[in-house]
Amino acid sequence: MNVGVFFGSRSVEHDVSIISAVQLMDAAASADYNVIPVYISRDGLWYIGDALRRIETFREFDPMKNGVRRVILDTSSGSGDLWEWPPKRQGIFAKVPTPAAHIDVAIPVFHGMHGEDGTIQGLFEMAGIPYASSGVLGSSIGMDKIAMKQILRGAGFPVLDYMWITRDRLEKQREEILQQAERDIRYPMFVKPASLGSSIGVSRVTNRGELEIALDLAASYDRRILIEVGVSRPVEINCAAVGYGDEVEASACEMPVSSGDDSFLNFFEKYLRNADGKTGESRGMKSLSRVLPAPIGEEMTDRIQQMTIEIFKMLDCRGTVRIDFMLDEHDVLYVNEANTIPGSLAFYLWKAAGLSFPKLVDRMVEDAMRAFADKNRSVYAYDSTILTKVSAGVKGSKR
Repeated sequence: MNVGVFFGSRSVEHDVSIISAVQLMDAAASADYNVIPVYISRDGLWYIGDALRRIETFREFDPMKNGVRRVILDTSSGSGDLWEWPPKRQGIFAKVPTPAAHIDVAIPVFHGMHGEDGTIQGLFEMAGIPYASSGVLGSSIGMDKIAMKQILRGAGFPVLDYMWITRDRLEKQREEILQQAERDIRYPMFVKPASLGSSIGVSRVTNRGELEIALDLAASYDRRILIEVGVSRPVEINCAAVGYGDEVEASACEMPVSSGDDSFLNFFEKYLRNADGKTGESRGMKSLSRVLPAPIGEEMTDRIQQMTIEIFKMLDCRGTVRIDFMLDEHDVLYVNEANTIPGSLAFYLWKAAGLSFPKLVDRMVEDAMRAFADKNRSVYAYDSTILTKVSAGVKGSKR
């Protein structure tokens, strides 16, 4: 089976996507799949080639080297072909696209916009390609922290109090927003871009000056901004789910550990603090310091695992999804967010649950094919006489 691993893209989490994808490609190869790396560059161009299996290829990416080829996707439903682009001239004949690879199932390994947010999933839906990630609905909700909190709260899940604003409103009503945040949210508080991950653009603020800086930073990354309560001495607990439909299972729970104070796990903590000292390479989320399984007791563990499965089903997810939770100083539990394509595909959580990374890939591919077959059971045609009647009406009006 040809497994296309799609990664990179126009996102501030571009480099993190590369790390996660290389890890997944190694696991997929170990599971005996024919891996086809499909790299989308920062400017949105698509490339394939075996050199894209190695992280060092991307330090100074040059599409003219290493045998990589630019391609485009044939979006005809059910084709699954990637065509070499621009097409080559064949003798005296005009240039025509040439199939460069065929994809049986796609595994998107994007983080952030233009990949994790439902956009590539919509493309796969239109092109009729099975894919191993949450669909358009779950992906788009999971990407937008504001919509996600509103839906989680409406479904009865505990979330921290919050408010949200737009970049346009910040520019026009700055003082009013500052006063509202100080009155309704109060310090300490977190300011976040609505549609980013990896803690990029996220700030913990404790006074007016920090709040103003944090709002401007978040607004530089996104037009929608979330402001939420900052918990004192928070404990983060993460749990993953995998499956499709009613057949969903939860992983072990982890407790990520920060080396600093009680602030939060920023980009450095997640990806750089434990990077290889010789090469400087990050090993992705698997290098993060963590306690696994989390020392939270059997009752709390069961509760988090059950909530993880419920959220997974509510958002109609598939693939592997990580739900992040938070315990405050009184052990009150809150749902923080859902990561529909988590860093390193959360394989470390599944390893702790007895499921190896290659077996996790098997499960993701199987669920992708089940979802694809399930979709094809639906009826997409409806016979009607409307065109005949409209056509007759048009002809009659001409007479």
